[in-house]
Amino acid sequence: MEILVYALYIVAFAMFILGLSGLTAPRSAVRGNKIAAAGMAVAFVATLIHIRETSSWLIIIAALVVGVIIGIPPARKVKMTAVPQLVALFNGVGGGTVALIAWGEFIESDGFTGLHVASGPVLPLVIASLFAAIIGSLSFWGSIVAFMKLQQILPGHPLSVGRLQQPLNAILFLGSIIAAVIVGIGSVGSGADPVWFGVILVLAGILGVTTVLPIGGADMPVVISLLNALTGLSAAAAGLALNNIAMIVAGMIVGASGSILTNLMAKAMNRSILSIVAGGFGGGGSKGASAAGSGDQIAKSTSAADAAIKLAYANQVIVVPGYGLAVAQAQHAVKDMAKVLEARGIEVKYAIHPVAGRMPGHMNVLLAEADVSYDAMKEMDDINDEFSRTDVTLVIGANDVTNPAARTDPNSPIFGMPVLNVTESRSVIVLKRSMSSGFAGVENPLFFGENTTMLFGDAKKSVAQVTEELKAL
Repeated sequence: MEILVYALYIVAFAMFILGLSGLTAPRSAVRGNKIAAAGMAVAFVATLIHIRETSSWLIIIAALVVGVIIGIPPARKVKMTAVPQLVALFNGVGGGTVALIAWGEFIESDGFTGLHVASGPVLPLVIASLFAAIIGSLSFWGSIVAFMKLQQILPGHPLSVGRLQQPLNAILFLGSIIAAVIVGIGSVGSGADPVWFGVILVLAGILGVTTVLPIGGADMPVVISLLNALTGLSAAAAGLALNNIAMIVAGMIVGASGSILTNLMAKAMNRSILSIVAGGFGGGGSKGASAAGSGDQIAKSTSAADAAIKLAYANQVIVVPGYGLAVAQAQHAVKDMAKVLEARGIEVKYAIHPVAGRMPGHMNVLLAEADVSYDAMKEMDDINDEFSRTDVTLVIGANDVTNPAARTDPNSPIFGMPVLNVTESRSVIVLKRSMSSGFAGVENPLFFGENTTMLFGDAKKSVAQVTEELKAL
């Protein structure tokens, strides 16, 4: 029977890896997701076989049914703009589960005194459980704060206690480590006081809150990815303590992939992960320019008719999607406009910045939903050289990722962050509701550029109006 269990686990691991490889391209992402889900089902069956006890089966299956009932409705009904919040919430649930597993193992093993293998008590298993408890609790509460910021239950701008923020975080971290050491020492003797394990969970949870609160909205995609990686690592640690190979491998896959993604996104913003965790950058709701302009700068407004004329006489058009496009649900309108342009022999491409939107791949999924060709979606490094050969660039709700101050203004908070070179286009049309700043709270000089015009209004309605004007030409 053990051979069958291990064989099923191996099959599940292979499906996890195969599914993950499918997520590297939009065309194979759906198939990869299904393969990974099927792999998890195989691992679940293997676990039931390993447990053997019918009473435990009933508890696990009941928990599975409750999870399905709770999880499926929001996953099916959530709007595309709210997917980042859903990801943060689901990730938090994973971290919280790991913390509860560590707590349950502590109680079941009489304060870890009952953790044994063939050679006797093993301190590394105790350390793994304590690590899972700290990181799992931190990830859970940190993810809840990220969810609340994205959902605008909490302000998107940094919330901190100033200079005391980092010392406070250090005290909380050291406190949780000291409590873990006390529990570890107790496991060698007659068992640690359960209160100390509760202290670990509480201090780590508060640390999760105080770590994410000072992080601004512009950094939230990186934060979500980082918390996802931490959840994976905590799951792997819990698997080590439970001697559960499925949890170890699945946790390491999530931890490794999340860590790689976090590093890539931090590089895309030209920032270190440490500086992001330190907080203080990015904040929705900061001061923006007025509709008329900022200081001596004046933004030029345009109409749907004038925008249509520019587009009609272009050879190449690049669309730069951002969170504003997602909020307006304008992806289908953009696709309809692109069809009209392509029918006139105009090439249409889509420039995707790595941190556009609120999570990795947000814009890719949004456009794919409207059946935009995967080949037309170009990553920043592949499209940046194209702007100088582009007649019209249509910026729809993208702000921070098109801000030229990142290249030209050393005093800008986003200086050094790689951005899309839209200013090199012959003409730029920006679709926005107002002149307000983006999620980073930084004014965008692009709006006042000589070759830039602003088309104000709801993006979906504006694009539809431009499309109608194009048809009339």
